[in-house]
Amino acid sequence: MRTPLNRRLAGFGTSIFTEMTRLANEHGAVNLAQGFPDFDGPQFVKDSAVAAIRAGHGQYARMSGIPPLHAALAAKYRLSWGLDYRAEDEFTVTSGATEAIFASINALCDVGDEVVMFEPFYDSYRASVCMAGAVPRVITLKAPGWKFDPAEARRAFSARTRVLLLNTPHNPTGKVFTREEMRLLADLCIEFDVVCIADEVYEHLVFEGQHICMATLPGMRERTITVSSLGKTFSLTGWKIGWAAAPPPLTAAVRAAHQFVTFCTATPLQHAAATALGAGADYYADLLSSYRRKRDYLTQELTRLGFEVKAPEGTYFVLANFKNFGFDDDVAFCKHMIQLGVAAIPPSAFYEVPQKVPFVRFAFCKRDETLQAAVARLEQLRA
Repeated sequence: MRTPLNRRLAGFGTSIFTEMTRLANEHGAVNLAQGFPDFDGPQFVKDSAVAAIRAGHGQYARMSGIPPLHAALAAKYRLSWGLDYRAEDEFTVTSGATEAIFASINALCDVGDEVVMFEPFYDSYRASVCMAGAVPRVITLKAPGWKFDPAEARRAFSARTRVLLLNTPHNPTGKVFTREEMRLLADLCIEFDVVCIADEVYEHLVFEGQHICMATLPGMRERTITVSSLGKTFSLTGWKIGWAAAPPPLTAAVRAAHQFVTFCTATPLQHAAATALGAGADYYADLLSSYRRKRDYLTQELTRLGFEVKAPEGTYFVLANFKNFGFDDDVAFCKHMIQLGVAAIPPSAFYEVPQKVPFVRFAFCKRDETLQAAVARLEQLRA
């Protein structure tokens, strides 16, 4: 029998998130690896989902998303970022941001087209590119400030470039791209006639600097697919409610792929998502305040334990340098921490060419008690 896995996927194996969560469960470790909260989302959103189920919203939704969610998204983007998207024509509701990115890449890219992205990158990016038969071209973010070389960025673009895949705030580094950096990338997109897929799922988790929506920059609304989701902002990652906002020609492309991937997303959860997006400014302020406190606690404690840590500007992840503990391999160090009872992610998995890096990624989207338990176990590193 032939090998069942095709060549495009042969090098990927099991997701690092799945693997580290498996090890965490196997060893009873505190899981600061996978980026999901260990607390529930807002009660008013859950109540809305229950009400939608009881009201009989249990059948297929419209492929592009239910009208109330489109209307809520249009209001959100107008209020938050000053972007005037048309509800019926410029949104596609997807099964999480991951599906929106996958559908966008597969809709836009032919075999041999090139996709520019920054490493370290979220692991599904490269898989999505390769499944489309496209070719990744990476720009490296360099520690400790996670800056990139403008000359390297220019070299990454060519006549074969079809897409810039940009994540800001950035997972796993916590970088928030500056306006100057965004303008540079926007100019390259315009010069090389490139579409930007802007993954902005952490848009409301910015501690330092300012979130810049790529679509707000001159010349970019017509060539940007803005992707976000409910999961990170409302602590409901398992609901998998995402969306893509784009002008009609790009929306048509996204929908052409989306209809054959999942077709539509859970109907009652879409109704609840529309309710969630109606949350006022106080909700977002409280969310940011809560995560800032968690960020500050974990970064201060990791520093005390001997890690070298730069507080992330955004997201709910922190990259910590472990060179003071006598390891030079992030996978080996993560396995060592598992034995101590704490799970983290080795970010070498987020590079085009796997390499040893002196960092591990911790997620602080956890209850205070969880973070405190992890710190207590990591005290063993000082022994």
